[in-house]
Amino acid sequence: MLEFQPSGFGKKLVETSLGSMVYYSQTSVPWDISQVESLPKIVFLHNFGGGASAYEWSKVYPAFASNYHILAPDLIGWGNSAHPMKNYQINDYITTIREFIQKTCSSPVILVASSLTAALAIRIAIQHPELFQRLFLVCPSGFNDFGENAGRRLPLEIINTPVIEDLIYLVGAENEISVRNFLESFLFVNRQKVSQEIVQAYLNSAQKPNAKYAALAFLRGDLYFDLSLYISQLSIPTIFLWGEKAQFTKSQLGERLAKLNRNAIEKFYSIEDAGILPHLETPEVIIGLMQKHL
Repeated sequence: MLEFQPSGFGKKLVETSLGSMVYYSQTSVPWDISQVESLPKIVFLHNFGGGASAYEWSKVYPAFASNYHILAPDLIGWGNSAHPMKNYQINDYITTIREFIQKTCSSPVILVASSLTAALAIRIAIQHPELFQRLFLVCPSGFNDFGENAGRRLPLEIINTPVIEDLIYLVGAENEISVRNFLESFLFVNRQKVSQEIVQAYLNSAQKPNAKYAALAFLRGDLYFDLSLYISQLSIPTIFLWGEKAQFTKSQLGERLAKLNRNAIEKFYSIEDAGILPHLETPEVIIGLMQKHL
């Protein structure tokens, strides 16, 4: 099955308490592999949602591969990483992301993350500031910020019915038409930028055995929390990047969150003509803004 990783990047593996986590890093030409381990590290964490994987950052991280050691994992339950059959909870991801960083990085890292994963990164950075040098966060949201439930689109009684939830995942995430429609209608602003490669990468991830467990935990809201209750405790220098037309988590929410901690959150960038995935929709803008602050 095609993985759609950039040239010179390959799979590596690290063990966490919930199973193996696959990550992508420089493994062959054109990168100078002999020097990679000595370079400062950047960790890229993908969002949640049907079909999510490290592919989400694949248009951005090659731009930094000459000067940084890239680590782009598939989170537990997603992509090529382990898919334990369980009801995923917030602490499952706080724990496994922390374990991943501790096992792969011996010094503080630059961390890049999006959406709910970016919000979890803030909580990890509060608990373990020694792990981080700087954060670049795209549309960070706990999806229940300020008590406003931004993410749930289906009633819980429907999602929690076993046969129906299987049908929801089959219809909503495991076929090409629905994946393309979701990307074009909800995640991107310009549907012309939803290429066949993007659709296929999301479909590949969504069709992995037991992929539904993590996706449905997100859909049910089991992973949601109120980021506004935590963000003032953040001490790591942070940049917010927000798609101006992000649907589920509006840019006004981002500005409101950023104002809660002006000391740590150094800059808020609103990115025109982009939705919740500006790093896939306008990767050149994300690359340029990151380079400005590195």
